[in-house]
Parts: sequence; structure tokens; C-alpha cells
Amino acid sequence: MNTANPTSPLISFIGGGNMASAIIGGLIAQGHPVSALQVVEPWDEQRARLAQQFPGMPVAPAASEALKASDLVVWAVKPQAFKEVTAVTCPFIGETLHLSVAAGITSDSMAHWLGSERIVRAMPNTPALLGLGMTGLFARAAATQADRQLVDTVVKATGDFVWVDDEKQLDAVTALSGSGPAYVYYFLEAMRDAGTEMGLPPELAQRLAMGTFAGATALAQQSGEPLQTMRERVTSKGGTTHAALTSMEASDIKALFQKAMLAAQNRAEELGKEFGG
Repeated sequence: MNTANPTSPLISFIGGGNMASAIIGGLIAQGHPVSALQVVEPWDEQRARLAQQFPGMPVAPAASEALKASDLVVWAVKPQAFKEVTAVTCPFIGETLHLSVAAGITSDSMAHWLGSERIVRAMPNTPALLGLGMTGLFARAAATQADRQLVDTVVKATGDFVWVDDEKQLDAVTALSGSGPAYVYYFLEAMRDAGTEMGLPPELAQRLAMGTFAGATALAQQSGEPLQTMRERVTSKGGTTHAALTSMEASDIKALFQKAMLAAQNRAEELGKEFGG
């Protein structure tokens, strides 16, 4: 338990990269005291950046006795490094709750390495850096309702979140929202490049594409109507939108996109097998 600040849980981060920074920044913005946060980060440059970004927050180069007081340990390390990092960290971790943001690594593997069943897996995405993230969560049976509430508090600092009942669904979450921002950027690139080919300056084409994505998403969230209904409302038969969508359907764009997402889901499952065990 956090004796320095008993009203706030002590949250320790193993790894201090972008996702850890997003969570830390969100927690501080919500009023979580810096004294109730700490990070273990081996890279000198990254430690310096964290110290500058979050003055007063303890940032250590290696695990130590300070971790034993943790109420929650957030594992923000790469999947390929997870097992190795747990081996040098576990001796300093007592009975606590674990939250992992590592893609693919299963809770079975984590339970084996950590010697604990109080485990929650999270699959966030990069808009968390702006507090606009979308995160999928799964808890093992040993995680209590209080554990889940603590995770809720941490994750909502980065945006919205959903809980899934089946851990295998996290691979689908990874493919959809975890990797999803890259799909949006890919489509934005295509819209920008098409606009440029049609004679628009690249900067103007990109601004139009980004504004269209943002506005359409906001409208869909606000209206609550089925996506198909909203699409059909914009698609007048014989009009310009109809011509574009007919071309996409002729190229089977939707099926190809679904195939691409299945490839991402399969890779998430492979990561668990490759780096777990």
C-alpha cells in the first residue's frame, strides 16, 4: 500500500514509453498525485525525458524494493521483452494487481511468469496520447471488482474502454482498434493522394480528408443511427457518391479490408505463441 499518500494507490510502470507516458499524463490531469506514481525505465534518454515531462515523479533505471508497495503494476514493455523483464522484476513485487498493455502476451503466460492470478490485459491504441484512446480489457477470474474499478480509473485517463469476457476476443480488439489508427492513416493517405491527382494541393487535400473523417465520425457518434443508414443517406442513386461506392464494391474493397484485419488478428495470436510460454 502507498504509505506516502494513503488516499491514492501507488501505480508503478515497468517501461516508460509512449503508452506509459499517455497513461501517466492522463492520471496526473485527473488529479492523481505524482508522488503516487513511479517508473522503471532502463534507457537513459527515456528516463531524462520522463523526468522533464513529469517533474517529481520517481524514475529508476532498474527494479528495486520501492516496487513492493505498489497497488498496481502496469507492464508497458514490448512483447518480445516481457518474459525477460519479469524475471528481473518479480523479486521486488509483492502481492499486487498487474495490468499489461503488451500485445499478444496471454494472461496464462503472465500468470506463470509473475506467480500471480490478479492480472488484467489491456489493448489500447495510440490516440490515448491525446486522451482519445479506445482500449479493450480482459480480467482473469482472480481480479476482484475493486481491481477492475482501479483499472477503470487508470484506463479512462486515456479515453474510452470496453471489457470483454473471452480473452481470445482481445486479438480481435487488437486487429480492430489497436491497429485501427494505422488503417485510418492509410485511407487518409489514399484520399490525399487522390485529391492531389485531381488537381488539389497536397496540403489542402489532406486537410479536407482529415476534416471529413473527424466530422463523419463525430456525426455517427452523435446520431446513433446505423452506419448503413447514414451511408445510404449520403448516397443518391446516380450521383457522385454512388459512383465511388459502386467502384469500391466492384473491387471488393470491403472483403479485402476484412481479410487484412483477419491477418492482424492472426498475428496477434502468433505473438502470444511466439513470445509466451
